[in-house]
Amino acid sequence: MRNEYVQAVLAIVRMVPAGSAVAYGDVAELLGSGGPRQVGFVMSHHGGGVPWWRVLKASGHAPEGHEAEALLLYLEEGTPLVGAYSSYLRTGEGRWRVDLAAARWTPTDSDFDGVDAVAEDLERRLHRLSVPDDGMIL
Repeated sequence: MRNEYVQAVLAIVRMVPAGSAVAYGDVAELLGSGGPRQVGFVMSHHGGGVPWWRVLKASGHAPEGHEAEALLLYLEEGTPLVGAYSSYLRTGEGRWRVDLAAARWTPTDSDFDGVDAVAEDLERRLHRLSVPDDGMIL
């Protein structure tokens, strides 16, 4: 995975505000590059320093293996949830998920300026890597 792509994904994730969430595919769509699997790879290998709990499967389920920690963060941030999360807190049993329809981040115009800057920088860096010094495209 190219470092340029990793840094771009992490930059987008940093923009997602508390109480909101996005799906892996949303991040790829905002960047105009990659797909849910690539974003998932970045998050699983490099996402520890960003609000990783705000990036989910399209179903709204928390990152696998991090459900308990993520649930506490969702509750702290006021992220909309559905299902038996209160029983999950007490017993570790119960099915719940983020209500992605209600929690999905909708970037403002100002947010889109930042998203566009990250996406354009990524495109420029990746294009520069694919064009040799003689200017011929491979």
